[in-house]
Amino acid sequence: MIIYNVTTNIHESVHDQWMIWMQHKHIPEMIATGKFVSARLVRVLVEEEMGGVTYSVQYTTDSKETLDKYYQENAGTFQAEGQKLFGEKMLIFRTELEVISEH
Repeated sequence: MIIYNVTTNIHESVHDQWMIWMQHKHIPEMIATGKFVSARLVRVLVEEEMGGVTYSVQYTTDSKETLDKYYQENAGTFQAEGQKLFGEKMLIFRTELEVISEH
């Protein structure tokens, strides 16, 4: 199992708009690609010197191959939409995680 972790710092001025977009549009559309079986939105409990609020979305998929398919077929469109809506008020970094065991 692979977790595609997207960490975002969002500026306070667009926070509420971003949160609505994430919960009601972006995350449901990511799941609708058929490449992810679940998603978890969590707040990162750290205060950033640059300000803003930081969140992580953890999308679960069955394999690295499925994640690669997402990159090839869908990622560009999703990333462009976020950039268009929030631009420099949103800072993102992405991490791929492999689940070794669950207890």
